Amino acid sequence: MTFLSVTNLTKVFGGLRAINNLSFAVRKGELVGIVGPNGSGKTTCFNLLTGYLKPTSGSIEFKGSSITGQPPHQIAALGMGRTFQLTSLFPELTVLDNVLLGLHLRLEPEIAGPLVRTFFMTRKFFEKERWARARAEELMELLDLTPRRHELAKNLAGPDQRRLEIAIALGLEPDLLLLDEPVAGMRPDETDKVGTIVQQLIGMGHTILVVEHNMRFIMGLCQRILVLNNGIKITEGTPEQIYTNPEVRRVYLGGEG
Repeated sequence: MTFLSVTNLTKVFGGLRAINNLSFAVRKGELVGIVGPNGSGKTTCFNLLTGYLKPTSGSIEFKGSSITGQPPHQIAALGMGRTFQLTSLFPELTVLDNVLLGLHLRLEPEIAGPLVRTFFMTRKFFEKERWARARAEELMELLDLTPRRHELAKNLAGPDQRRLEIAIALGLEPDLLLLDEPVAGMRPDETDKVGTIVQQLIGMGHTILVVEHNMRFIMGLCQRILVLNNGIKITEGTPEQIYTNPEVRRVYLGGEG
């Protein structure tokens, strides 16, 4: 099943085509990578998919329905979660409270429904609150954050902050998870930890689209890889096909060898 279908997507800033006639699809259960040099349009692509930018032309379909030009909150409510190149956390809140906030869209139908239900603290309210706390504990355990559950987000080291952002995105229970440079600045052992987590998520049935500069990370995980350069998709294929592609070596790796 195709979860995401992108057709002739274009974004123009002034005279610059940041994304130029981009087309690709992501199927259910896939782990797809997007790579390319700085300025190739990777994060712009994510911003178009998630509604932070509106396309100049082209179309985006998610789970069979058009989401072209829809705002971020509507796309998130449909089941598309994401992380950001620069971590986007609530720095003055604890790890646990950050994860709980990530669950808010899944609580709205029950807790944030009729005001009287919340005001009188009905059984349904307490059931959903217990569910949210239990789910938050599961996500912290999955992302290896349980020992830091009561620490303020601003006090976490960079790798812990990136894993916390993934936990927040997973709180949406997304059908499609977009990870924007999830291992940026990490040591090899920290990168391997995130790689193991991503593999677990795929094993649990998640569908993931990931942008990353770390080629070792991408090549070791992804089933299929798209390569962008100057906003144009120059090729896509398996890791082996990408690694041996002369154009990819020239554009992305900087040489033929």
